[in-house]
Amino acid sequence: MKKALLLLSGGIDSAVAGGIIKNKDHRVTALHYTVKPATRGEEEEKCRGIKEKLSLDSLITRDIADQLIEISEKVNRRYYFVLSKRFMLKKAEKIAEEKEMNFLVTGEVMSQVSSQTPWNLKVIDQAVNIPVIRPLIGMDKEEVIEKARKFGTYEISTGPEICDILGPEKPVTRTTIEKAKKLEKKLFNL
Repeated sequence: MKKALLLLSGGIDSAVAGGIIKNKDHRVTALHYTVKPATRGEEEEKCRGIKEKLSLDSLITRDIADQLIEISEKVNRRYYFVLSKRFMLKKAEKIAEEKEMNFLVTGEVMSQVSSQTPWNLKVIDQAVNIPVIRPLIGMDKEEVIEKARKFGTYEISTGPEICDILGPEKPVTRTTIEKAKKLEKKLFNL
């Protein structure tokens, strides 16, 4: 049985991605990144509920507020989403390696937001060597919501989202690996 590390935001998409992978008879551990004190912990509570509803193996939480603030302040903010996703995957890869997990799972849907364009996803994936599985990649929002209702996670997942709290108004939609690596050199050891 394969072991997966699910990046779980508490939102609809990542919960559905977890449900799909869990239904494929994989063992799934969730990883939730908190941004305290910017939030009051509602997202973490939602993740606990999702973990229980989907019968995931466990929930790991890591606070990355300082790193996200650094990304938003030290480089061109238009690159915030790409750089923050690269950072999250790198951190997740280390956890997955420590726990002998086979792949990462995210709830990304193609072009739903700026970091999810084909060009940006390619740059984000190049941050890690572990496979990144995106079971929702070709779905539209209505399909994802339908699956969330089926899995029983929809009610838990609704509510305020904070994933773009530090992001720019007009993010870059097409970046390159060279540009991402150049910007990361200005930051903590990304």
